[in-house]
Amino acid sequence: MNYYNRMKDKFEKLKTKKDVIVLSIESSCDETSVAVVKNGRDVLSNIIATQIEIHRRFGGVVPEVASRNHITAISNIYKEALSAANITADDIDAVAVTYGAGLMGALLVGVNFAKGLAYALDVPLIAVSHVYGHIAANYISHPLLTPPFVCLMVSGGHTAILRVDDYNNMKLLGTTVDDAVGEAFDKVARVLGLQYPGGPEIDKLAKQGEPSYKFTVSNALKSTFNFSFSGIKTEVVNLVHNMTQRGEEINKADIACSFQECVTDELSNKAIKACKAQEIKKLVVAGGVGANLRLKVKLTKLCGENNIEFFSPVLKYCTDNAAMIGSCAYYMLKDGLGLAELSLTAKPNIDL
Repeated sequence: MNYYNRMKDKFEKLKTKKDVIVLSIESSCDETSVAVVKNGRDVLSNIIATQIEIHRRFGGVVPEVASRNHITAISNIYKEALSAANITADDIDAVAVTYGAGLMGALLVGVNFAKGLAYALDVPLIAVSHVYGHIAANYISHPLLTPPFVCLMVSGGHTAILRVDDYNNMKLLGTTVDDAVGEAFDKVARVLGLQYPGGPEIDKLAKQGEPSYKFTVSNALKSTFNFSFSGIKTEVVNLVHNMTQRGEEINKADIACSFQECVTDELSNKAIKACKAQEIKKLVVAGGVGANLRLKVKLTKLCGENNIEFFSPVLKYCTDNAAMIGSCAYYMLKDGLGLAELSLTAKPNIDL
């Protein structure tokens, strides 16, 4: 009997097992992470090897460099995760891995390691969407949080609003028609000469400035839940270029503040609008830009004014990590979803 057929029976039994321990792997970009998660919400360990300092010298992530560093790190990170969780490999019920979206080479490192591990341990392999993993980060941070809710997804690769009716039942309400918000933050940061990653640098610099520039986002999408951030990115680029050409002093803090105010207004207003339209009184934010302090302040204020409960992951679960993948995998297996064959491969792009 081949691996997949053997796993069908084991996978079915996990649906009713009282305590399920998932070892999860995340390598979609520049973080190598392995976690051990019990019953979807109890994080026994979450080890992350970051490559930020490596890529900072290049001003952004270099895919081949990221892949090579994942290869170097992943075996040791796996051993460290087991040790920190105080378990052995024999205690693992399933192996979960991010198979997309992300950098192809980086994803392949995690996927191939996970396939080898699942086969060696003779346990089910669960393929998890990186995007849905970010949503699940909230289940770890808020043990009592349950669907339904509206989710504002804000990351380097995705910007969207989703209606989450159940752990594995979601409807896309709106998305970006061009740049993701995290990508826009990084590009504006680069124009201003700030370090990678750009989001935290913009957030920090904006605190020192005033919103003295009036940037705008597309009015064409006003009646929808879709987003467009390429226009405001171009506005910033043109402003800085023209000021440089004229020899004018550039107040980087004011530009950062103005850009951030415009973008976070657009995100927060549409998120609240979606909650009202869907008649849902819970709003969840997910993704790395969820760590942006100004966005959190605005969402907290607007939710309070509109009697909406607001949830966001604690800081360490906002950015890429394997614990969120383990949480997502648990709810997938409980619904009989995600069982993968050893032919599983990485996908740089997947549908929301």
